[in-house]
Amino acid sequence: MERVTFLVERSGEQIECLLNPETFTITRQAGLQAQRTLSGVLTGTADADNPLLATGGGVTELVLELLFDVSKQANAQPDDSVQALTAPLWAMAENSDEANGYSIPPTIRFVWGKSWNIPAVVVSVAERFEQFTPAGIPRRSWVKMRLLRCNATPTPTDPGAAIVDTGRALVPQDVLPGELQAHEVQGDRTDPDGGGLVERLDQLAHRYYGDASLWTLLAAFNGIDDPARVPAGTSLLVPPVRSSR
Repeated sequence: MERVTFLVERSGEQIECLLNPETFTITRQAGLQAQRTLSGVLTGTADADNPLLATGGGVTELVLELLFDVSKQANAQPDDSVQALTAPLWAMAENSDEANGYSIPPTIRFVWGKSWNIPAVVVSVAERFEQFTPAGIPRRSWVKMRLLRCNATPTPTDPGAAIVDTGRALVPQDVLPGELQAHEVQGDRTDPDGGGLVERLDQLAHRYYGDASLWTLLAAFNGIDDPARVPAGTSLLVPPVRSSR
């Protein structure tokens, strides 16, 4: 099992869970359609395949199976229900945000280590409960989620924005020789979990480099495995870098 994080972009809320990597599936459907006329699909008896029309866009689907177990939570009580842990995932499928006067599901980010950082919306959620108490309270559940990747361009300086991933791979060769700057991550030190007020790597990359996508280099240079959860007080080294533009 691997620990992953869902980051709700507008609120900054972070939801952690365990992922079974054997069931992580990504499906891509290109933006193509069969050419049609008023009478139906445009084709011919000599054609092996229907002519295709490139419409642009497409759909990228993620299917996840997640595990929630009350017994793995600190200070868990015998009558605690696993539904308290999974309720935020169900809320992701509700039309809780608004755009242009329409209610829409919130945009989230699926964050897994330094390799996965995908903006998406939740299309469906299904939950199978296990380990019931005599009172009928479920203690463990498997959640199956279907997400669709979406376009997201959050403002780097907005506290409610999430890490911006441009998809560009940055390597140690991007670091230039020169003096390193030290930065102590600021945040709410009273929050033992390092909650929503803690500075994020994309914000720091935008501050020092003017390019939020360089958060990947900061993470690699400082050996950070989980960029979504850098505790307040963490000392980071900020190296000079080659221009990425």
